[in-house]
This record gives sequence, structure tokens and C-alpha cells, in this order.
Amino acid sequence: MKQYLDLCQRIINEGTWVANERTGKRCLTVVNADLTYDVANNQFPLITTRKSFWKAAIAELLGYIRGYDNAADFRKLGTKTWDANANENTAWLNNPHRKGVDDMGRVYGVQGRAWRKPNGDSVDQLRKIVHNLSNGIDDRGEILTFFNPGEIELGCLRPCMHTHTFSLLGDQLYLTSYQRSCDVPLGLNFNQIQVFTFLALMAQITGNKPATAYHKIINAHIYEDQLDLMQNVQLKREPFPLPQLEINPDIKTLKDLETWVTMDDFKVVAYQCHEPIKYPFSV
Repeated sequence: MKQYLDLCQRIINEGTWVANERTGKRCLTVVNADLTYDVANNQFPLITTRKSFWKAAIAELLGYIRGYDNAADFRKLGTKTWDANANENTAWLNNPHRKGVDDMGRVYGVQGRAWRKPNGDSVDQLRKIVHNLSNGIDDRGEILTFFNPGEIELGCLRPCMHTHTFSLLGDQLYLTSYQRSCDVPLGLNFNQIQVFTFLALMAQITGNKPATAYHKIINAHIYEDQLDLMQNVQLKREPFPLPQLEINPDIKTLKDLETWVTMDDFKVVAYQCHEPIKYPFSV
């Protein structure tokens, strides 16, 4: 919580106003933020100075792991996070590559599970990583990337959290995640939950021990219509101790994650929080 609140205060103190063409709003912005999460000791980085809807974040991660490209599939898992970008993003609605209602295009998990090669074949990046880590292999290239410059126009949104690099030291598994852009009041807690959970899940299905997750953000910002709530409400609240995340131990393989896992297989223990804050969302 301290590193989250420190980042929020840093943006307020040091940020520069930058116009955002996509949303038509200004953002108070800083460049470069580094956060770390203690997955080994299960210090789940859930925001406590407002209510966090953690199930939606894990549902979204599960959709990425499955390579979903349709907002309806994400809704079935328990999250509506892609509804707006799939159906209300003007540029995407006018994009000839859009297939229809709820179509997201070739974004995030689609690239991670089916990166297209020039010959028409595809590369399943995640399956390769799981195979290597399960066999104690770290080739210094255990990289899952969603950012495909050649197909940016084929999706409704460029990936914000775009690359995840796994590192294996003995049986200790680490994760470094890179994010090009972050809506700190709304998006960051989703991203924190996903980075933490991704490492925990990958350690569990590859037979390794989770260590530390490192989260690097390039452009961290607060939108102008979020600033008052952040400054005068959330930052005035005292944080509670961090909760813990329990994952069903029966989840043992990538196939499990692809097939039967639901939000019922995740539980947060000892979560205390303040009342929700309804921050404006910018499409």
C-alpha cells in the first residue's frame, strides 16, 4: 500500500499536465515507476484505501491466458472490463477489421497464444514458457509479449501491460512485468493484482516456488477528472494490512487454466478496506 500511495502522491507533487488525444482529457503524468510484490510471503497487493474488485482483475488475467478476443467471453468469466473498448471506442467502431459486437481484435492474450508468423503459422508464447519452466529451464528468453507493432491496427486497444519476463533461479520463480501506460487511480490495482497472481499461478503450474514480482511502469498518470477524488478522498484514508490470496491447489497445469478454472478457485483472506470510490473511466 505504501508504494502505491507514494506513487499517487509523487504524481500530484511532480507530475506534468499532458493532453491525451484518445480521451480528450489531460493527465497529470510522471515517467518511470517501479513497484515490487512479495509473492513468496503472499502479501497480496490489494488496495485497502478503497474497495477493490479483485475478482474482475483475475478474471481478465484468465481471459488473457486463454487468448480470448471477445468481450462476451470476458463477461462469462466475471469481468466487463473490455465492454467499453470493444463497443464504445470510436476509432475501433470505424475500423474495417472489427468483426462486430464485442469483438476486441488481436489484442493481449491473442498475441500471447497465437502470434502470427509471416508464413501463416502461429507461435504460442505461453506454452513454450510453461514447458521450459516446468523442466527447470530458463533460456533468458522466457518472455510473453502482447505488443505486436505489425498488428496494432487489428485490435481495439494497444496493450498497456505489454510484456512479462519470467526468471528461474533454482526453483525460485521471478516475474518482471512492463507497462507502457497506467491509469493509476483505476487501472493500477488491476495491474498489481494481475502481476502478483500471474507469478503465483505460473509457479504453481510449473512446480516452482514464487519469489518476487517486479512491476515497471513507464507512463503513470492521473486523469484530470480523477484528481480531486485521489487528492481529497483516497489519500486522506489510512491503509489496512494487506490480505492474502488463496488459489485452488488442484490447479496444476496450463490445461486446467484453459478449461475448468473459474473465480470460485480464488479466495482473498482478511481483506479490510474503506468504501468504494467511483473514479471516472476514460475510453
